[in-house]
Amino acid sequence: MEKENSITFALTGRRALFTDPISRMGGEKFTYQVPTYQALKGILESIYWKPTLVWVVDRVRIMKPIRSESQAVRPIDYGGGNTLSIYTYLADVEYRVQAHFVWNENRPDLAGDRNENKHYFIAKRALEKGGRRDIFLGTRECQGYVEPCDFDSGQGAYDTYDEFPLGLMFHGFTYPDEAVRPEEKNKLTARFFHPVMKMGIITFPAPEECGIRRILADQKPKGFSLEKGNVTLAGGGMLDELAE
Repeated sequence: MEKENSITFALTGRRALFTDPISRMGGEKFTYQVPTYQALKGILESIYWKPTLVWVVDRVRIMKPIRSESQAVRPIDYGGGNTLSIYTYLADVEYRVQAHFVWNENRPDLAGDRNENKHYFIAKRALEKGGRRDIFLGTRECQGYVEPCDFDSGQGAYDTYDEFPLGLMFHGFTYPDEAVRPEEKNKLTARFFHPVMKMGIITFPAPEECGIRRILADQKPKGFSLEKGNVTLAGGGMLDELAE
């Protein structure tokens, strides 16, 4: 069911690389068959982001057949020089994405910026312009494009498939400033789940609902202060455009 602060958009690109972490062990990259929750959340943040809110990806619809292609690349080696690797990409991708935002309860200092209508209409305008920042489909060499759409519009390649299990898949990272579980406060946590595509649609569990989790490191969230026209990081950096 679509929420009042929900947006839907079409996501397209010539290729995509939603990396399976296991494939990185040998210096090569192999894509998942479908986009990860974390990749879609990053795209939403490229469309519009403020520390006041957190984007929640509800579901994604796979519109085109899942096809892959491999390419030989020469990445920089850790020891210097170049090495030879094979990267496997998804080819000619198109998705429909539905998401909504919630307030970041770990940012009580930004409670004065919790104006739902303001952020919703700014996000809609940003989406209509193709996003505030460049859209990447997993990695920088995979340029993507977004535009508003009706989630149920068009004919998807898997609309008639009852179920399509996708195995164990990386869901995303829980960063310290977005942690809900008490044991994950000031921690960086990786989440995993078992997605099943039904009628071409993958419905994502909320981050706090993922049962397979692993704490990776201790981290502390960066501090922000609410000022007119900018967000000042405690460390001295700056992110612009908090106030609109």
